[in-house]
Amino acid sequence: MYRFSNTLIGYLNLLTLLASIPIIGGGLWLARSSATCESSLQTPLLVLGFVVLLVSLAGFVGACFNVAWALWLYLLVMLFLIAALLGLTAFGFAVTGGGGAVDVPGRVYHEYRLDHYSGWLRHRITEPGYWKAAMACVVGSKTCAKMAPWTPLDYLQRDLSPIQSGCCKPPTSCTYAAGSAMAAQDEDCYRWNNAADVLCYGCDSCKAGVLEQVRRDWHKLSVLNVVILMFLIGIYSVGCCAFRNARRAESEYAYGENRMSKVHPRWDYFWWRWWRDRREQLY
Repeated sequence: MYRFSNTLIGYLNLLTLLASIPIIGGGLWLARSSATCESSLQTPLLVLGFVVLLVSLAGFVGACFNVAWALWLYLLVMLFLIAALLGLTAFGFAVTGGGGAVDVPGRVYHEYRLDHYSGWLRHRITEPGYWKAAMACVVGSKTCAKMAPWTPLDYLQRDLSPIQSGCCKPPTSCTYAAGSAMAAQDEDCYRWNNAADVLCYGCDSCKAGVLEQVRRDWHKLSVLNVVILMFLIGIYSVGCCAFRNARRAESEYAYGENRMSKVHPRWDYFWWRWWRDRREQLY
């Protein structure tokens, strides 16, 4: 049992070390892609991959070769990772609570309202740079183009994704006469245009649809973060035991041995014995 923690930490870090290679490879592959949605993920993937690589390497070397300073560095970085993941998870649950789904009478799908989301998400999605990149993702996915052959019956019977509901059609409450929206309606009714490159991409409902998709994905990620957090705390506890074992190995004390038996006498002990023996010989 003495070496069990070191062996377990060694194997776990070997697995994470190997897992970091495809993460880094995926980030480098995305860096070559010109698609806006994919290129926005390259930096987090590369940072995550290199952090996992370095941390796993330090943990593997420290546990397998009893290098105390490597394990100390490993535990320090792990502590920061746990704290950062805990903060990110709490923040994720805070900003993704609730949702903007609104029932539409006589329809299977839902519509979404921008003012139903948290202030941080609304501020983020309304930033021109961020929304430009997000809209490029929506247009590039050709989600709305796939709905072009739909009939009015399809809109009555089919469920729509948040992006389909918010970006590919006007709000259901809109009323049009002679191809133009009538007065006193939702502002999105005036933003809608039947042109394939316009549609409702400039509508608040489209921003709300994108936020709903982000909220769902982020909520799933937050749940996964809770599982990962519990796993990291368990690894950290085992790592503390491995660090203690490495310190014992460096100090050359056997496990369970009484350290008092290794205590050296004072610097003047041998001089005092020599003087005592000398006096006994003289007298």
